[in-house]
Amino acid sequence: MVKPKICLTLTGKTLQEDADFVKKYSKHIDIVELRVDHLSEDEQLNVRKFPSMINIPCILTIRRVEDGGLYNSGEFSRTALFGRALAFADQNPSKNFAYVDFEEDFHVPGLLDSAQAFGVKIIRSCHKFDGPVTNLRQKCLQMRRTPFEIPKIAFMPNNLSDVTRLFREAGSCNDFDHIFIAMGNLGLPSRILSYKLGSFVTYTSPLETKGNTQEIGHLDPITLCDMYNFHNLDENTRIFGVTGFPLKVTSSPLIHNEGYREHNLNNVFIPLCSSSMAESIDFANEIGMKGMAVTVPYKHDAMELADEIGSEVGEIGACNTLLKDFSQWVGHNTDAGGFQEALSEFIGEKKLRRRKVAIIGAGGAAKAIAYTIKEMGGKACIFNRTESHAKSLAEQFGFEYAKLHPENLSILEKYADIIIQTTNVGMNSEEEPNKENNPIWFYNFKGNEYLYDIVYDPQITPVMKVAKQAGCKVCNGYTMLKYQGYRQFKYFTGVDYDGELKSE
Repeated sequence: MVKPKICLTLTGKTLQEDADFVKKYSKHIDIVELRVDHLSEDEQLNVRKFPSMINIPCILTIRRVEDGGLYNSGEFSRTALFGRALAFADQNPSKNFAYVDFEEDFHVPGLLDSAQAFGVKIIRSCHKFDGPVTNLRQKCLQMRRTPFEIPKIAFMPNNLSDVTRLFREAGSCNDFDHIFIAMGNLGLPSRILSYKLGSFVTYTSPLETKGNTQEIGHLDPITLCDMYNFHNLDENTRIFGVTGFPLKVTSSPLIHNEGYREHNLNNVFIPLCSSSMAESIDFANEIGMKGMAVTVPYKHDAMELADEIGSEVGEIGACNTLLKDFSQWVGHNTDAGGFQEALSEFIGEKKLRRRKVAIIGAGGAAKAIAYTIKEMGGKACIFNRTESHAKSLAEQFGFEYAKLHPENLSILEKYADIIIQTTNVGMNSEEEPNKENNPIWFYNFKGNEYLYDIVYDPQITPVMKVAKQAGCKVCNGYTMLKYQGYRQFKYFTGVDYDGELKSE
């Protein structure tokens, strides 16, 4: 099995800045890529000296605008710059560039001869930003002009199915070195699981310059190594993940991967962004995933697509955990148990005696929370913008319901002992509270309410900020995420999580 190298892509404006990044991340990387197109014009003239400034193999890249780079001074100038960077080879190979990246249509015999004469290996690259590249083997053979060239194919997938196809086709190319990458958020599994693609390298960026490569989906090398245990992944690694959309923020990989390290388990837990639950299952089947956590908006779809479901899934009507049992996907729900533990910790009681609860929202998370409130002996009213959805959920558990609207303020006040916000309103919002980011903007907190918001990014959501200013006790959804994650961990591994997260 190929053990991919971690490549640090350098996009600083000066050679010294890039050299400083190499020094800072040296413990986490195997190779670097100098993106000359990001250097200032004056610095570009001095790239020949860069290999002698560092102590690690370096790829020379001068990326054109049409290939995702910044170089726009024309091919004649770019060719001259390549020649300047490769000229006057040192007898000590470590002071020369180890690799040079030429696009598939860039063929200058003099440069090719110089690279081969000086022992500089050639990466032959293809970048496609409007969809997948298929027939990988045929494409690679077409790109390779000599047996010593390493084909690199990077594309922007339209959906997770494009990434699934990449993993399926990659096995046909194992008889030669290659680099395969699916870019963007959808393609993140191709970077973490590059060993399954047989890729020669996986690309990362320094935290300080991640904005330069954010659209193509680079991780930083510390996250790749420390969170995803990249260097220890192999053919025996059991793969798990969390799927949802858009899945821009999730702490599940942190929770699960930290648990795997503590228990010395050869497992990895990855984010799996997908435009449908069916695509997530297809991908999981293709790469042999053993289990998935399921988040919005797929908890109902996961229940429908599971081959078998646990009793709690049927009662709640939502599935947040899928476990592969031989060839069958078995659905479970750990949201309810996780929320019960989190709420009990928050209010200091295990039962909701004479407590009235306002549940804001009627989606998948609200279903698990309504189930929990019923189990804890509480009385509740479901508030939702679409009244029919509130009615459907309320009738399932024998609760009251009302449309989430200022006209029902008196009903909300009646059930406001504990307010549980279950929608994604306020997620990622750093703005001051307003009608757009606070689902109960019309409610005036008295100061004696308990407010639990299942959103955990930001740590203090807009509605929490309002409640806290009024003197209320508030809590975000990280405790629920943590405790339901511990239950998922037990399903996936068969062992208890044991203890708190070290990162807390």
